[in-house]
Amino acid sequence: MFRKIACLLLFCTIISCSDTTNLANCIRSFNVSVVTDLNNPSLINVQTPGGFAELAGGNKGILLFNKNGTDFVAFDRFCPSNDCTSPMTFKNRLLKCTCDEGTYSVDFGGAPQKDGFDCPAIEYRVTKNGSTIRISNF
Repeated sequence: MFRKIACLLLFCTIISCSDTTNLANCIRSFNVSVVTDLNNPSLINVQTPGGFAELAGGNKGILLFNKNGTDFVAFDRFCPSNDCTSPMTFKNRLLKCTCDEGTYSVDFGGAPQKDGFDCPAIEYRVTKNGSTIRISNF
């Protein structure tokens, strides 16, 4: 029994050693509430798995991505490093900041894909009801 408790304490100690101080600098808040219909001709691309559409809203625009035909994710095209005036581009399931070459995965919650980048891309909540999509702050 003592051995199990010691192993559990060791595991907890190792887990708690990760540094999250840089993530506190990442929090940015943009008021977002976008409602759109998937039957809109401009959203025909996002109706298929792997498809996407760029929408107005957020800080630099919103990328709406269809992950698998039923699940959608939305990200602000604002570069997480805060030093870029251009919106991020999207290719091969990655958002890319053109100013610093940072890349962020839409499959992993906007997580940075290169060393040295701490802040994730800003993800919004997506709710689907029939053909209506609502994108909002969490």
